[in-house]
Amino acid sequence: MSRSTGPARSAPSGRDTDVLVLGGAGVDTIVYVPELPLPYADSYMIGSGIRTRAGQTGDFVAVGLAALGLRTHHLDFLGDDPEGALVRALHRDRGIGLTAVPQPAGTKRAVNLVGPDGRRLSLYDTSRTGPDDRFPPSTLRALAGASRHAHVSITQPCAHALPALREAGVSISTDLHDWDGENPYHEPFAHAADVVFLSASNLTDPEATMRRVAERGRADTVVATAGAEGAYLLADGELTRIPAVPPPGPVVDSNGAGDAFAAAFLYGRLTGEPPQRCALYGAVAGAHACTVPATATNAIDREELLVRAAR
Repeated sequence: MSRSTGPARSAPSGRDTDVLVLGGAGVDTIVYVPELPLPYADSYMIGSGIRTRAGQTGDFVAVGLAALGLRTHHLDFLGDDPEGALVRALHRDRGIGLTAVPQPAGTKRAVNLVGPDGRRLSLYDTSRTGPDDRFPPSTLRALAGASRHAHVSITQPCAHALPALREAGVSISTDLHDWDGENPYHEPFAHAADVVFLSASNLTDPEATMRRVAERGRADTVVATAGAEGAYLLADGELTRIPAVPPPGPVVDSNGAGDAFAAAFLYGRLTGEPPQRCALYGAVAGAHACTVPATATNAIDREELLVRAAR
């Protein structure tokens, strides 16, 4: 059944937005568990508490970009519910522009189980989106026309937005997350973007997958993050290994590290840095994110990023 997109808030005028973030707005409930995988038991006593906070992949990218001084605007569907209020408050408090398209099914939400070593298992509620959800065309065109770059989450409505972004002439990035290199759902995003981020966790041959993305699509840059092993950077046809950066404190949660990497990489790209420098920025920001508890939504700022990268 089609869900009405309804009216949306007005878009900024002129190209006064550095990055338009599409999709990925929502709320996570964080549960710290004694280990992952979690053995079956009738019940567990969670002494650290169970907390709900705003912040899914698009929110984290938007927060990271704004913390680095980039003019950021976020477009996504939100419900008129307590979860939507949390997302709106996050953007308001961080000074991030938000265009919220009404979603009768409610705001996207997930449950994240976080182990003592910072690894997580995410359970996504897929009932909050439908196959007929579309961003209002006039709103999408206006926001794209006001932006230098668009970062696209791989949520379903964003796939339909890709042609309009291309028509607007903005450069595009996307994050395929833990793609296995085969699932066809991810291919429209991989082939439409100029910069493609993904995790190497499910790739048997990261270089082969990265080169295939570049050959079949528009990407001039492909980055595969590999956690404590650093990252792979494919730029100008050359594959480079980017070493990991030691985190500035204890690792408590990996949630948002990939989003922080993407935000800092895009900061470097939009300020004219070469790809290797952009990847260094990403590594620094990703390491910082691993020291932030899952219950918080904090990002490295520009001054700290530049100081750490200089080291």
